[in-house]
Amino acid sequence: MKSKWITGILFFLIGAVSFTSCLKDECDATQTFISYSPVYKTVDEIRQDIQILAPQNLENPGKIYYYQNYLIVNEIREGLHIIDNTDPANPVNISFVKIPGNVDIAVKNNMLYADNYIDLLTIDLSDPTSPVLQHRTEDVFSSLSQNQDLGHLVYYEQAEQTVEIDCTDPRWGSQWFKRGDNILFDASVSVTNASSSGGSSVPSIGVAGSMARFAIYNNFLYTIDNNDVDVFDITNVTLPDLEGSFNVGWGIETLFPYGDKMFIGSTSGMFIYDLEDASSPTQISQFQHARSCDPVFIKDDYAYVTLRSGTLCQGFTNQLDVVDISDLSNPFLVKSYSMSNPHGLSIRENNLYLCDGASGLKVYDIENVEDIDRTDWVKNMETFDAISIPGKEVLLVVGKDGIFQFDTSDNSDLKQISSIAVNRK
Repeated sequence: MKSKWITGILFFLIGAVSFTSCLKDECDATQTFISYSPVYKTVDEIRQDIQILAPQNLENPGKIYYYQNYLIVNEIREGLHIIDNTDPANPVNISFVKIPGNVDIAVKNNMLYADNYIDLLTIDLSDPTSPVLQHRTEDVFSSLSQNQDLGHLVYYEQAEQTVEIDCTDPRWGSQWFKRGDNILFDASVSVTNASSSGGSSVPSIGVAGSMARFAIYNNFLYTIDNNDVDVFDITNVTLPDLEGSFNVGWGIETLFPYGDKMFIGSTSGMFIYDLEDASSPTQISQFQHARSCDPVFIKDDYAYVTLRSGTLCQGFTNQLDVVDISDLSNPFLVKSYSMSNPHGLSIRENNLYLCDGASGLKVYDIENVEDIDRTDWVKNMETFDAISIPGKEVLLVVGKDGIFQFDTSDNSDLKQISSIAVNRK
């Protein structure tokens, strides 16, 4: 089986090994580690029917998606919140779709595509208050590994753990070690999970955030699966047909279709693919950058790429790169702008909305890409990703404490118009 993001963890951990010598013959020390415990699921546990439940509180929100006045918010590995956003000042949480293992989604013509660990689900969203499972495409996504007795290793659960280690223990002073099936590494090394367009006001295809790993172009759905991008023919929107896949390389993270091109963000750079033959995309070029997580947003002749540290992507760079893509075969860096810890981003006209982690939400005028000017800065909130809602002067932002919406009619003074709080357990 192919490995997914755990490959990145192990790569980071191996590269981060550091032993220190003992200064005493006998001593002990307590050290706080982040523990990753394997979680297994049997096929029967994975292939449960979806459940339509009453509205639930947001506890651990992930990806965001906007479709025909509805906001769809992923609850990581649990399912989807369906929110009526007809009035952005008064969003109404209307239902919760329970989908074990769900992280990514995309929507076309009322059909919602969602991952369910190793399967792809097609769900009819014609009535958002009562979604209906139409089809299950089995065994299209890789699990991390497989155990005959336990089932599929689907993810590693993160928890903080303090342990006491004697200095005579060869693990003493190490930044990582393995204990049984668990992987532990020093919590002082800042590592977190990598959490993560345009159109008319009523598009047949929805609008994803910049951290999306699912993307739709014409009659094809593209999904990231480890080092590959899988290509599904969705001419029949109810029955996705896996046409094939193409290998991009280790560390690919995000998909951003723009025109008839696909821009793929990875930990080492941005890849540009031609979608002329949408069933078999071909690589045009690659723009390389320092190792880091990198959501990508495209506008006209420029790509805007955020690079951030403190993730499993292993990088230590925090900046916004502006890349000239007027010649797709020869992209080049125009300028880099220092940031605190940039995550997702969105653009409307000449306004760039950047989620700068714990530093908040920043707004830039990008009319002159060689000298972008910050026009507003919303502080005191930790932000992850944003969507500029088509047809409305409204910005949707997901952050640590909830989902926020801002009036963007004046980009020098954003006004918060609503919020949906996160109620963490």
